[in-house]
Amino acid sequence: MRFGIRTLDELNVKGRTVLCRVDINQPVDREKGVLKSINRIRACVPTISELAERGAKTVLMAHQGSDIEYKNFYNTRPHAQVLSELLGREVKWLDDVCGPSARAAIAALREGEVLLLDNVRFVAEEQTLFEMKLRLTHEQQAKTLLVEKLAPLADAYVCDAFAAAHRDQPSLCGFEQVLPSAMGRLFEREYCTVSALMESPERPCVFILGGAKVSDAFQMMETVLSRGVADEILTGGLVANIFLIARGQAIGSGSYDFIAASNYTEYFDKAKALYAAYGDRIVLPVDLAWVRDGRREEAKIDRIPEEIGAVDVGAETASLYCERILRAKTAFVNGPMGVFEKPESELGTQVVWQALADTTAFTVLGGGDSITATEKYGLTEKMGYICTGGGALIRFLSGEELPVVNALRHGSTLPQ
Repeated sequence: MRFGIRTLDELNVKGRTVLCRVDINQPVDREKGVLKSINRIRACVPTISELAERGAKTVLMAHQGSDIEYKNFYNTRPHAQVLSELLGREVKWLDDVCGPSARAAIAALREGEVLLLDNVRFVAEEQTLFEMKLRLTHEQQAKTLLVEKLAPLADAYVCDAFAAAHRDQPSLCGFEQVLPSAMGRLFEREYCTVSALMESPERPCVFILGGAKVSDAFQMMETVLSRGVADEILTGGLVANIFLIARGQAIGSGSYDFIAASNYTEYFDKAKALYAAYGDRIVLPVDLAWVRDGRREEAKIDRIPEEIGAVDVGAETASLYCERILRAKTAFVNGPMGVFEKPESELGTQVVWQALADTTAFTVLGGGDSITATEKYGLTEKMGYICTGGGALIRFLSGEELPVVNALRHGSTLPQ
């Protein structure tokens, strides 16, 4: 047991049918029927491989897109093909989730075989709107169609979908009510990593929060500051711009207009309150950069031209942040320093990311843009841990209970 949850080490799987919920949701090209990325698929390979090698009859459940993410709402056939290549063994697939064909295929599985069912969100009870409107309890989820049809065919349930641990749906929280359960290797690694980050980080602990997902940053900031997790927070992107404007700093009309157009002006008051309470631990840029006529320009905070829109922290700020990161023992980053996708506005992100690669601190990265920046600069292998969980990570670092964690704790008490 780790954090009250059974691990694969404690789960008897040989010759048993194991339902395994994974998160292999990826951007998809619907016209070509191919996936645009396989990062999340690659991440769950260790768990699937271990189950197969230990003689389990493994049934994979996964979602792809949703009713509110319709552009990526697709079947899981491409995922089965990718998994077969990564595992070096056939992953069977069929276009059914819990109907007669799916149940017959599950019953016919042999030891070591792997079957991927179709997109679980083709079942109404797995839809996001269903989850948000009805808010079923975990006991009620155990009585939904998906669980009642598949659970009688299984001996155990494994969840390896930490990236979806903030969701409250039958495939994630219902099976643990009726089957002995455990977390997979990816879930174990990610949950234990972020738990250690929140409970006992090595000091000094530095959080680097930037990017354009302002609500996520502010949720995390309040929690890690009030709980004493972060010794200091280095700000970048829109997060930094909001703090600067909230403190009365003029950083260009374009900077303000972008924040207003993004409906983020409500965060000015939140920034004022946070800075009043924790200003000694919130580090703001001392200079900013903008682009004029295709060229990068920089200036100190008190010398920003009235008409510009800031797109990056300045070189001096990047250097100061590097010094703090190199002194740290733990560093968590979520969000870039600026618009790193363009060469004129990537300097801040590039310099800070290189410091994250060079530091002796244990580094944890979260968020899609952070991962994209890491891959762009070829630094993936130099980071301590890259978390696949987006929403789950933010919720956890914001101090919220994760529904799947609670469900797994219950399922871990059920006898095998």
